[in-house]
Amino acid sequence: MELRVLNYFVAVAQEGNMTHAAQKLLISQPALSRQIADLEDELGVKLFSRKSRRLTLTPAGQYLLEQAKEILALTAKTKSNLESSSFISGDLTIAAGESIGMQRIMNVVSAVIKEHPTVKIHLLSGDYSYAERKLTNGTVDFAVIIGDAPTPNYASLTLPEKDTWGVLMNTSDALVKQEMITPQDLAGRSVLNSQQAVNFHTFQNWLGNYKEKVNFIGTYNLNFNGTLLVKNNAALMLTLDNLVNTSPGSGVTFRKLAPQLQYPIKVVWKREVSLSPVAELFLKLLKESIF
Repeated sequence: MELRVLNYFVAVAQEGNMTHAAQKLLISQPALSRQIADLEDELGVKLFSRKSRRLTLTPAGQYLLEQAKEILALTAKTKSNLESSSFISGDLTIAAGESIGMQRIMNVVSAVIKEHPTVKIHLLSGDYSYAERKLTNGTVDFAVIIGDAPTPNYASLTLPEKDTWGVLMNTSDALVKQEMITPQDLAGRSVLNSQQAVNFHTFQNWLGNYKEKVNFIGTYNLNFNGTLLVKNNAALMLTLDNLVNTSPGSGVTFRKLAPQLQYPIKVVWKREVSLSPVAELFLKLLKESIF
C-alpha cells in the first residue's frame, strides 16, 4: 500500500462520496475510483458499500481507516522531525489521562514552546489503554500513565505528585457532612466508576465485604460527562482529586476515601528508541523539574 493511496482512501471515507473526494484531492473521479478498486484488489476485501448514494465503510474498511490514520499521522510526525532535526522544532505529542501530574508536564511544555516557538504540541486525552496503544504504535512521544499498571517494555519517570481517589457528589448529598468516605458509606448507593479502575480492580480490596452492596451503574473514561450525572444527583462518582471544579456554585464537591487510596503518576516512552530533539529537550527539562 502506498501512502498516496492511503490518503485517497481516507479522503473517500471522510467524504462518503467519490466525486466530492476527487474534488478535494484535485484528481479526476474515474482515476480515484480506479485507485480505490486497485486497493481493494490488493487487499482482497471490499472497503465500501453503497447506500442511498453514499459510500459507507465495511467492517474491513473501518479497520483500515483506523490504521491508515495512525500510519499517516506517524509518517507526518517523522517527516516533520527529520526536516527540523538541526534545531529544536517539530512535533511533541503526549497521550495522557486526567491527573494532577499534568500541571508539572504542562509547565515543562510551556517552557519548551516559549523558548522554541516553532515547536507544535499535540495533547491526546484518554485512559491507560489508549495512551499505551498510541505509544506502542509510535504516534506519540510520551504517555502519562496513572496507576500501578506495569510498564516493563518502556523507560519511565515517576513524578513526585500522586493522584488521590475520592467521591464526587452533589452538594445536596448527605455525605457532604463527612470529611472522608468509607466503604460502608457507599453501600446501597448508585456509583459511577472509572473504566481504568475497573480494568485494574482498583477498589476490589478497598471495598472488602461491601463490594457486592454498591450499585455500580456504569463507567466513564474522562470526567466531564460523569460530572453531569453527579450534578443531576443521579449518582456518586469515584474519581481523582483536583480534576473537577468544586468551587462554590459548581453544584458538586469531593471527599477523599478512608482508608486513603492513591495512584502513582509515570511518564513513559519507548525504550531503546531515539527521541527527536524536541522530545529529548522535554525529557531533560522534566527531569530537571524533579531532581
